[in-house]
Formats: sequence, C-alpha cells, structure tokens
Amino acid sequence: MNEGLELDRLDVLAQSALARVRSGYYRIERSSQVKPTKSLKVALKAYSGNPVIAEIKFSSPSMGSIRTRGDPVLLAKAMLRGGAVGLSILTDPDHFEGSLTSLSRIRAEVSATLLMKDFIIDREQVNAARIIGADAILLIQTLFDRGYCTLAVEEMIDYAHEQNLEVLLESYTDGEFKRASKTTADVLGINNRDLRTMDVNLHQTERIMEQFSGNHGIIVSESGLDSPKDLRRLKRCGVAGFLIGTAIMSSDDVEKKVRHFVEA
Repeated sequence: MNEGLELDRLDVLAQSALARVRSGYYRIERSSQVKPTKSLKVALKAYSGNPVIAEIKFSSPSMGSIRTRGDPVLLAKAMLRGGAVGLSILTDPDHFEGSLTSLSRIRAEVSATLLMKDFIIDREQVNAARIIGADAILLIQTLFDRGYCTLAVEEMIDYAHEQNLEVLLESYTDGEFKRASKTTADVLGINNRDLRTMDVNLHQTERIMEQFSGNHGIIVSESGLDSPKDLRRLKRCGVAGFLIGTAIMSSDDVEKKVRHFVEA
C-alpha cells in the first residue's frame, strides 16, 4: 500500500474497497440456490458480431453522474436486446452508484454472462460474486502490484476458479500487461483509462497490442470507446472484445446504442 505517500485516484478507490470489506458489505450468506456459471471466454469467442460487454453504471469518479438512476434490470434487458454478449455490473456503491443487489436482481431475470466489476482485493468479494450470480469477476493487476490485495494475483485467480468464476485481469501499463499475460486469467483486459489520474488514451490498447504481438489469448479493450470507428480500429489490432459503459449508459436509447456498436 502507498502508506506515507501522496495518494492518487486509484489509492482512494482501493482504500474505499478495503473499508467496504471491513464493514461487511460483501458478507453474504451462501444460498443453496446458486446457479451454474456461464463462460465469458466462450461467449466472447463464439460471438459473430463485435463482442460488446455492456456496462451498467450510473456514475463514475471521472464523469460524475452518467444517467439518472433507473431500473438496472430493464437496462440489462435493453442491452441484451441490442446484442451485448454479456454485461458488466458495477457493485461499488461509493463511486459508481453500484450495488450487489442490482447484480442479483439482473441474474434472476437474464441468462447472459455477468461480470462483477469492483475493486476486488479480498476473497470475501469473490465469494459475494459467486453467491449473487456473477459468472466472472474483474481483477486489476496494479492493485496486486501495490500490495492492496490479501492474496497474490495467481492465488486470487485460483480462488476464483475454485468458485467456478472466470477472471478478466485488467492492466494499463506495459509492465502490468506483461505480468498479467503470464497468469492463468481467462481474459486479459487493457484499460485505456489510467486509474491513477482518470485520463483516457485510446492508443493505449493499440500500443500494447503492437508491442506484445503474439498469442496472449482473448484481449478486451476497456474505457473511452465512443464510436464504432474505435471498435473497427482496435479490432484490426487483434482485440477480441470491448467493454463499453459511459457511451451506452449516457444514451437515450440504450438498446439502439448497443446495436450501433455490435453491428459496426
């Protein structure tokens, strides 16, 4: 942890996650009704159009309010009608207006692959993901590099796999991607947003893909994707999927917006 050093935006997000873990926010009683999971990796590989993971978030630290809060279940169904291959659901209530309940409610209503997106630093969050019906979780390489996580990255991936959850392991820098690519994560994500500053650079994915050309499995580009042109450009670099939140959530017609990306 960056104790004694000036905190950046990522430190703040990580420390908020730690406070939520300690508060018991993720402590959920396991139910015998936990459903079997669906593979995010398979869904991305099998999709014939642009594989879009549509994200449900109502605000963010970089944008503030993105959308007046509505029923997440209705939004999820609209995204899937638009052709989303899966859904990313924020469960951080402090910075994204997310909730564990939203993911649980969506799970009860849809059969699509669900990714729990949070700042996961502890096994208790992984347990919560499984109990509320997620199929996959997001892990962030730099949180492990900074010492915020209670397990090493490979141990956390192994633990997620033991819970029948897949892992999307996100990186931002070259070094993070290199370390992430050596793990057993199911999908690798390249975030175009620097979580230390919240600045976005769409060339980040392109640059890393060019530098680490070769077989690194399924790569998903995240953040800052605003137009079909962005997807076409990144697809030429070898990107296999796209995680899109703000551009979809800020649209008046979520279903149409997702279709716009999927059919680009």
